[in-house]
Amino acid sequence: MRHEQRKKRTGLFLVFLLVLIFMSTPFRQFMSFPSELRLFAGNLKELSMGMPAFATVTLSDPEVVEVNGSQGTPVHVNLKQPMTLLSKQIGHTQLTLRLFGKLPLKKLNVRVLPDVRVIPGGQSIGVKLKSQGVLVVGHHLIPGSKKSPGEKADIRVGDYIVKMDGKPIREVSQVTKAIEQAGEENRGIHVVLKRGGRNKKVILTPIQDQQDQSYRTGLYVRNAAAGVGTLTFYDPRRHVYGALGHVITDVDTGEPITAGGGKIVHSNVTSIQKGATGEPGEKRAIFFRENQVLGSIVNNTPFGVFGKMKKNPDEGLYKETVPVALAEEVKEGHAEILTVVEGQKVERYDIEIVHLIHQKYPATKGMIIKVTDPRLLKKTGGIVQGMSGSPIMQNGKMVGAVTHVFVNDPASGYGTYIEWMLRDAGVLQSAGLHRDPFFSVEKTGIYRKRCSCKEGLPWRMSNPFIRNKHCA
Repeated sequence: MRHEQRKKRTGLFLVFLLVLIFMSTPFRQFMSFPSELRLFAGNLKELSMGMPAFATVTLSDPEVVEVNGSQGTPVHVNLKQPMTLLSKQIGHTQLTLRLFGKLPLKKLNVRVLPDVRVIPGGQSIGVKLKSQGVLVVGHHLIPGSKKSPGEKADIRVGDYIVKMDGKPIREVSQVTKAIEQAGEENRGIHVVLKRGGRNKKVILTPIQDQQDQSYRTGLYVRNAAAGVGTLTFYDPRRHVYGALGHVITDVDTGEPITAGGGKIVHSNVTSIQKGATGEPGEKRAIFFRENQVLGSIVNNTPFGVFGKMKKNPDEGLYKETVPVALAEEVKEGHAEILTVVEGQKVERYDIEIVHLIHQKYPATKGMIIKVTDPRLLKKTGGIVQGMSGSPIMQNGKMVGAVTHVFVNDPASGYGTYIEWMLRDAGVLQSAGLHRDPFFSVEKTGIYRKRCSCKEGLPWRMSNPFIRNKHCA
């Protein structure tokens, strides 16, 4: 019996001892010690273990980083004191930590990246996006027919018409012309479609609408989208920009629009529809000085629109570049956003980063933010449509951009890490950040005005992009 009690007491003591070890500060710091570290060139990083022991640090390439100011390797360190790493040149090195110079304790892969600096935006912009080819967004019956010619030819919603009778198609007017010509000649049209990234050839035969004697194919098509958003950043070194922070999707298909060109122009905020629970607010803005193009649109990705820009727009708060933060550098706590709520004036507003979502791969919702600035809450109710792309600043660095608003709490929303936007702009690719893209396209509810085929009236999305669809 005594033997059993002794074993039980010993077991309880060991459990208690393990709990104390697991709860101790040195153990927690040891477990939180990273296995991979990324630094921009010239940056200083402090690491701490808080262990009462001595160790040696060896580097596979001592030219890349410097440990505790020492030029060589190995370096003797006191683990109870913070250890500093200074990135010296671009490259990769493996840091090995050995307890008492003998026992392997930790290995750390360090990557030093070229320094990246951009000019923060915040300006309200008008976005005019053209699709790559003409997008099929629906089918309609022609009086007297039981099935649309487009459906008979296996042309589906979401297909892009890229060629008709061997001629490249970019405009809706080109589709109309090809249909009329084929109808008058009583023949089919050789159509090249792009579907899921692959080309498909079909023959489309128009039929005559007896009501107006025109030739039709029973397809709804469009080739452009327009709306307002916010410029996120401009890179004066590469002359590229990023804006919006989210993908532009088609109102009918819910799919991303494949960019086939476009431009961003000046925009002036005329009024604000204040957000409320269950009803997101909206910036109301107009395009102006449209002949003075700010930049071209090259790509439309889950993280916004990107393209070329010759110079930084004049209306911003920053004239010089600022450093950017990698995803792991962003902290919960106070931050600011730059945005426009009246005219073209960019202003700072206080927010709180209330939660960070650690991401191994690019995803649009990286942080949860909450507007705390009483001026912005009074004016807009929080985050409104058209604010997407507004830069998020923290401790003098650009860390992200506003992307979504919570419908049931307009003061709160999501932000994306700036790293993912810089990657899609091509800024970080040259810096050696190669991560597989993770496309997470959000489909949101939309409010539409009914459209008559013959009138070609606009359909309005709640995001606030406007698309026109045409009957063909």
